[in-house]
Amino acid sequence: MAKADLHLHSRVSDGLPTVARLLAYVEHHTDLDVVAVTDHEDARGGLLARDLAARRGYRVEIVVGAEVTTWQGHVLALFVEEAPPSFRSIESTLQAIHAAGGLAVIPHPLSWLTRSLSRRTIDRVVARGEAGVGFDAIELCNPSPAGRATARRAIRANARWRLPATGSSDAHHLLHVGTGWTEFPGQTAGDLRRALAEGTVQARMSHYPSLREIGYGRAALGLLWGYAATPRKMLTLGRRPRKVTP
Repeated sequence: MAKADLHLHSRVSDGLPTVARLLAYVEHHTDLDVVAVTDHEDARGGLLARDLAARRGYRVEIVVGAEVTTWQGHVLALFVEEAPPSFRSIESTLQAIHAAGGLAVIPHPLSWLTRSLSRRTIDRVVARGEAGVGFDAIELCNPSPAGRATARRAIRANARWRLPATGSSDAHHLLHVGTGWTEFPGQTAGDLRRALAEGTVQARMSHYPSLREIGYGRAALGLLWGYAATPRKMLTLGRRPRKVTP
C-alpha cells in the first residue's frame, strides 16, 4: 500500500513554506509516495510543485489541486490544471471540477472551525445523485484542529453517505506534512485516482505537532497569513495571475 497526503498548503495561499521547501520536505523527510498541493482558490502551487519534482528527479508524484471556497463551504478539487471559480454554489463547483476531469473531496466535513460543508449540504448533494455533481471522497482523517473537531460526527454520517474515506494533514507548516494520509494499492498518482474511483482507499493519521512544537511565533504568523488568504485571492480575481516563484 502506498501513501498520499491529499491536502497541503504552500505560501501561494495560506501555508508558510514555499513550494520548493514543501516539496523538498516531502521528498527527504517523509515516506509519502504522492502529495496534492491544494492552495486556496489557486492551482499554481501544484503546477509549480509538479514541474519542480520532474526537474529535480524527485520520487514523489504531485497531484495538482486547489481548495475552492463555495457558498456552502470548502471543497478540494484534485487532478485539475486550474482552480474552478470561487464563491459559486457547491453544485456548480462540483460540475466544474468534473468537467475539467478532476475529482472532488470534502475536506474537514461539518467543522465549525473553518469554512466547511454542512450535513444538510452533503445530504442534498448525495441524495440528488446527479452524474458529474457529486463527491468522490470525504476526508475523515484530518488531524488538524478543524478536522478533529467533528471527525466522529462525520464518520457516523458517512455510514449513510458511503463515500470513500481519505486521510490528509491539511498542513500549513512543514511539521504537519504527512500526519494524515491515504493508503492505496499501487504507487503512482494514477493508481491513487483509480483507488479513489474504486473505493479501495483507507484513511490514516498520526500525532499532530502542537503549537509548542511548531513555535508560538510561527503559529501566530501562520494564522494571520491564513486568515488573509481568501480575501487576497478575491482582490486579484480578474487580474492576470502573477507568476509563482519557488
